[in-house]
Amino acid sequence: MKIKLMIMSTAGFLMLGPAWSDDAPQRCRAPVLIPETFETVTEQVLDQAERTEIRYSPAEYETVQEKVQVREAAIEYRIVPAVYEAVTEQVLVRPERTETHIIPAEYETYTEQVLVRQAYTTWKLKDEVVGRSVAADASVEGSAGEVLTPVDVPAEYKTVTRTRMVTAEQSETLIVPAEYRTLVKQVLGEPARVEPIEVPAEYETVSVERLVSPAREKIVVIPATYRTVEKRVITGGGTAEWRDVLCETAITPKTMKDVQRALTAAGFAVEADGVFGPATRRALEGFQREQGLGVGQLAFETLQALGVIID
Repeated sequence: MKIKLMIMSTAGFLMLGPAWSDDAPQRCRAPVLIPETFETVTEQVLDQAERTEIRYSPAEYETVQEKVQVREAAIEYRIVPAVYEAVTEQVLVRPERTETHIIPAEYETYTEQVLVRQAYTTWKLKDEVVGRSVAADASVEGSAGEVLTPVDVPAEYKTVTRTRMVTAEQSETLIVPAEYRTLVKQVLGEPARVEPIEVPAEYETVSVERLVSPAREKIVVIPATYRTVEKRVITGGGTAEWRDVLCETAITPKTMKDVQRALTAAGFAVEADGVFGPATRRALEGFQREQGLGVGQLAFETLQALGVIID
């Protein structure tokens, strides 16, 4: 038997080419599962649809001072004074106007399932093939259907939160009535006699609101917004290939302990008991999938990746 040449490095053992003779009793042939490879792609999904809003600009007013006559000019007489009577008059203080009130739109939040990864069918080794191997000269390679069985992997979904309009924005126009002020005026009832005396008119200054700019409405379009989601798409793998594996008769307790220690060092903790049990098999498959190796058998390429030397 030839001796395998090893070089120690900080990352582990580097194996320099095949080091076992072709007639070595350890080498057998067995099917392994080539794991699927995935690619992450992004997709734009609608988050909030395009909508319109009505923006209202209220009317503008200015306050001005106006002089309003409250007493007419009259003539008084020294002997017989004039007689006056009081009358009331309505003076416009603020004209009638309209006001527009905006009733905002109402929205609700809802959740939706977004497809992240489509369902697909993968393959796994049949129970009667897993853990078994045959001699290299037995010529047992066959079709994938003889050693694999299909497994349906369901689609993956992601829950996203979105908002949608329940009630659109509305406007309501109200009429604000005009405001008046009641003034009392003195009206001549009987003029003075004998000596006329001029009595000048009397005025009162009042504040009046005058329209400067009427109310306006403007429709604004708010564009739609989108959200980016990620999906995983299968790009290859999911097939079976025949590889050189360590024969069952060559899997000694010492070899299994070396494999178990190497798996633990690689982050797949397993007890080093020298038994190729279910826990060791799960850890081995996890390491093989992580490294992109054939899954399901103790192949020589897996031993090389673990840095395990076969004596």
